[in-house]
Amino acid sequence: MAVRIRMKQMGRKHRHYYRIVAIDHRQPRDGRVIEELGTYDPHFPDSERQVTLVPSRLEYWMSVGAKPSDQVTALMAKHMAKFKELEAQKAAAPAG
Repeated sequence: MAVRIRMKQMGRKHRHYYRIVAIDHRQPRDGRVIEELGTYDPHFPDSERQVTLVPSRLEYWMSVGAKPSDQVTALMAKHMAKFKELEAQKAAAPAG
């Protein structure tokens, strides 16, 4: 199975938002996904909170051969470092 990391369009007319997903490349744009890896809301007023990513799962899918779309590649290049840092902070925080 050829897996792609791309955006799945959600929302309503004139107010789209996107889920970043791992999906079989033969599925349609809004088809059945394997795993959700983040979100992108271009209409959100705070540009820092427009994107959410799960870096560990993105890295996993890329390590097993999934190819990201051009748009997802651009979002990852811009925001991945911030989410890696947040994930590391959560892992280092005490469990109690």
